Amino acid sequence: MQLDDRDRQILAELQTNGRLTNAELADKVHLSPSACLRRVNLLMQGDLVAGTHLVLDQAEAGFTGTAYVSITLANQDRERLDAFEAKVRHIAQIQECYLLAGQSDYLLRVIFRDVADLERLHSEVLTRLPGVVRVQSNLTLRTVKRTTRVPV
Repeated sequence: MQLDDRDRQILAELQTNGRLTNAELADKVHLSPSACLRRVNLLMQGDLVAGTHLVLDQAEAGFTGTAYVSITLANQDRERLDAFEAKVRHIAQIQECYLLAGQSDYLLRVIFRDVADLERLHSEVLTRLPGVVRVQSNLTLRTVKRTTRVPV
């Protein structure tokens, strides 16, 4: 999809505040409401926009902690990777999962309510995932920057 400067402005504004009305957005990007809506609809139909969602405050939702967890599997055969990834997709406290090239096989971002919840998550969930031989957690102290914005 070919983007012009106006499309980039629209995407930047919507990434900042996805709840803007069409009239508010049109005013910010200096377009008529009908022209703005037409552009937004075209952008939404393309592959660039992966979806829209509401972002909750993690702490307000009761999850006060975040850990980045490195997972090492016994081996990386396709069957083991598929089994691990299938299980991970259904664990709500695992917010992100990345297959890595390096010392560990996967990196997870997990959220937890308190230390007891993290211990339960570690001993009853993460260590029991298919093929896991090592789990190493790094706890965050404070979030300095977290964004879902992609520069356009």
